[in-house]
Amino acid sequence: MGVNLIRDYQEADWPRLQAIHDAARLDELRLAGLEGAFLPLSVAAQREGLFEYTLRVAEMDGTAAGFAAFTQDELAWLYVDPALARRGVGRALVEDALGRMGRPVSIEVLEGNAPALALYLACGFREAGTASGQMPGNEEFSVTCRVLRLE
Repeated sequence: MGVNLIRDYQEADWPRLQAIHDAARLDELRLAGLEGAFLPLSVAAQREGLFEYTLRVAEMDGTAAGFAAFTQDELAWLYVDPALARRGVGRALVEDALGRMGRPVSIEVLEGNAPALALYLACGFREAGTASGQMPGNEEFSVTCRVLRLE
C-alpha cells in the first residue's frame, strides 16, 4: 500500500485536508511542546495564506492521505494523516514538490519534530542553522525552528 496519485488540490478535498492537518498539526506541536498554539486548518489556512501556495494532494486508495503547499523556493506546508504515517506519503509529497520547485529550497522544522527532520534529511536537505521568532498565524507563541536547505 502506497501513494497511488499526487494531484492538484480540488475544492472537494477541503474536509479531508482539515482532518489531516488538524490531527498531524497536534502531533507536531506536541513534539515541540507547543500544544497550546494549535489552530485548526479552517483558521490557519486563512491566517497563513494556504491557497496562495501551489497545493498538491497525495492519494492512497482514492482517499487524500496528505498534502503539501509550496512556492518556487519554500516548502511551507507538509501534512500526512497520522494513521498513514511511515508509508511513504511524506516522501512522495516532498519529491513531487521538489520536482516543481527551483533551487535553492528552504524549509523550517519546529525544534523537537524529529520525524519531519529525519524525512527532510533523507530527501537531501541539509541543516543551515536555527531561527527563532513568533509562530506564523499565532504570533503570541515564540518558536525555534531548524532551517533546512536543498541546493
